[in-house]
Amino acid sequence: MGRLGVDLYPLQTGVGLDRVDTFAKFLGGSPANVAVAAARLGLRTALVSRTGADPFGTYLRRELKDFGVDDRWVTEVDAYPTPVTFCALFPPDDFPLTFYRRPKAPDLEIHPHELDLGAIRAARVLWATGTGLCAEPSRTATLQALRARSGREVTVLDLDWRPMFWTDPAAARPYYAEALRHATVVVGNTDECEVATGEREPYAAARALLAAGADTGLRLAVVKRGPEGVLALAADGTSAEVPPLPVEVVNGLGAGDAFGGALVHGLLAGRDLDTVLRHANAAGAIVAGRLPCSSAMPYAAEIAEALATGSGTLAENG
Repeated sequence: MGRLGVDLYPLQTGVGLDRVDTFAKFLGGSPANVAVAAARLGLRTALVSRTGADPFGTYLRRELKDFGVDDRWVTEVDAYPTPVTFCALFPPDDFPLTFYRRPKAPDLEIHPHELDLGAIRAARVLWATGTGLCAEPSRTATLQALRARSGREVTVLDLDWRPMFWTDPAAARPYYAEALRHATVVVGNTDECEVATGEREPYAAARALLAAGADTGLRLAVVKRGPEGVLALAADGTSAEVPPLPVEVVNGLGAGDAFGGALVHGLLAGRDLDTVLRHANAAGAIVAGRLPCSSAMPYAAEIAEALATGSGTLAENG
């Protein structure tokens, strides 16, 4: 549930957007990419979002269908254009984004009364994001969807902090706290964990996240650490920490979304925490070694190959 837009990635590396001549167009938006990533691994997925009533919106709905993602809950907003995001490529670790989401992105116009709460309750997983909390009516809709999941095992809050969507971190923290009360799994990198909890050290951040939802069923905190790997801490004290998989980075932006799709796939499969993280790490590494996000999401066989070879640098999938 949440962000959906068009990603425009340059076909030149190591130059600023002012000097790029050609771009490639892809489906984008973190929740949409997670849905694609999970679909690639055999799960039935759907997206709750909105686009503009324009050709880019038509393109995105067509892409979702082609990727096997149900688009029945992706509706049009007449008042706002479909958002576009540009990225510059400075591998291995600098991928500045330029968002065009003005005057307002349609995906922030998700209204609470339009939610199919029956479908949200029935789903085996709900994946919601912190970006969905940054403005109304999406904020209320996101919280309502999370509340509707009471008692459901896998309800994920992706902290998904984007500073340009908020006035300051302090403004975001109360809404993160409310969302954490209704999630069972929380995922974020160290920057995002610091915004949500004030803690940056990975174990301290994970403990703080679990404490925020201790009374309402938060069971797993996952802290992504980039080149230092990933840490997961469960409420029962179980933990796992795995290193990253080496990869020749092309574009690091979709790695976290691939990680998310593989994470929920592993949790639903009942795998142990260490195995879940290793597969999710491998999925993220594979996408980091490719230009696009959505169409780069790996299949299960590719994840197995990456784990077997010890490298996320694979040939493009078909």
